[in-house]
Amino acid sequence: MTQAELVVVANRLPVDRDDAGGWRTSPGGLVTALEPVMRRTQGAWVGWPGQAELHLEEFDFEGTHLVPVTLSAEDVELYYEGFSNDTIWPLYHDVIAAPRYRREWWNAYVAVNSRFADAAAAAAAPGATVWVQDYQLQLVPKMVRELRPDVTIGYFHHIPFPAYGLFSQLPWRRQVLEGLLGADVIGFQRTGDAGNFARAVHRQLRYETRASGIRIPQDDGSVRIALAKAFPISIDASAYVRMAQRPDIQARARQIRDELGNPEKILLGVDRLDYTKGIRHRMKAFGELLRDDRLSVERATLVQVASPSRERVAAYMQLRDEIELTVGRINGTYDTMEHTAIRYLHQAFPREEMVALYLAADVMLVTALRDGMNLVAKEYIASRLDNRGVLVLSEFTGAADELGSAIRINPHDIEGLKDAIMQAVDMPPAEQGRRMRKLRRRVQEHDVEAWSQAFLAALHDAHRANAS
Repeated sequence: MTQAELVVVANRLPVDRDDAGGWRTSPGGLVTALEPVMRRTQGAWVGWPGQAELHLEEFDFEGTHLVPVTLSAEDVELYYEGFSNDTIWPLYHDVIAAPRYRREWWNAYVAVNSRFADAAAAAAAPGATVWVQDYQLQLVPKMVRELRPDVTIGYFHHIPFPAYGLFSQLPWRRQVLEGLLGADVIGFQRTGDAGNFARAVHRQLRYETRASGIRIPQDDGSVRIALAKAFPISIDASAYVRMAQRPDIQARARQIRDELGNPEKILLGVDRLDYTKGIRHRMKAFGELLRDDRLSVERATLVQVASPSRERVAAYMQLRDEIELTVGRINGTYDTMEHTAIRYLHQAFPREEMVALYLAADVMLVTALRDGMNLVAKEYIASRLDNRGVLVLSEFTGAADELGSAIRINPHDIEGLKDAIMQAVDMPPAEQGRRMRKLRRRVQEHDVEAWSQAFLAALHDAHRANAS
């Protein structure tokens, strides 16, 4: 087995199987964020290849050593679809949907986390850094520490961490907190999330917290300090700039506008199909603007990309049905022979096509009800070389903490959302430019490189402080 100085542990490998049986880089925020780090370090990535019962040996892909973890069909059902996405996901997103607590799901979660920890421990060189990613693997930091006390362990939480009043519902709350505290640094998207975690630790475990440090008593009477702090994630902004500069992608953006009938304004939503993203709220607001004659299909088209997500989970199947019914109703009422109210695309697209959509869109709608960060907002900003376009951004996203020149909205306030859409549609070019220049400066200065360097530097300092 190849041993690496940096080992990333995530639920999924950063690749997908293509139709020919080969591999291609996966879409998605985590892969996009970590891709530059992995290229630079030639590290190892531990993860599931995305298909049940798929047994693979380790292999290399574009400079990264990949360590596949096999999951059975039952593992996928219980650990992934069950505990990760029907218990933790809704609980950590403010119970927008009701979480379900099932003991067999928890038992599978423990068993699969142990399997990931074993693979990570085997892949790490002596004194290596192991960086665990996200809510599917909250027990791994402690498990790796027990297996490999010589390594430095970081954990980054990509989704929100709930207030204690919600988190305390979890029957296995103590085990989850202890699992996370196996890390030297526990990173969060927002300062509020780090505070929620620290308060949960204090309430549940009675550990002392000072500033960002959590004092963890050890068996030998010493104290280990874990750092719980916000490290807002970002994107590889320069990569989006390069794509937006390509003549073929710019030509594709013009083609998209032509194919949509050249409306005056194109509104764009890009999300995974998930009940946390506020897609229904966005469509309701847009439909009412058409109903009230504040917009017409000749003036504005909404393009909604909703990439497939967790399609075997009941709440997601219901959401898809509701959205498709809404699209059909609005289009049936307002479409003309030349113009469509909503162009709904339930599919994933490569990054080049997404950048073309960003260039074509006059208004980006991010209406999430709760979101750890929302990298789509930053991708849109990075792509806007012309300093035009307007970002309408939910205040319940991590991105809202950084992107102050966006039009901020409460997506639950449909009247306020409608007014914000009209403000974006009617915004003069000079005002667009003033806002977009500020947004672009922020995204370019605080890119994924700055994020990873800040996290890894904090991890190095924390480990050194505990070792001294």
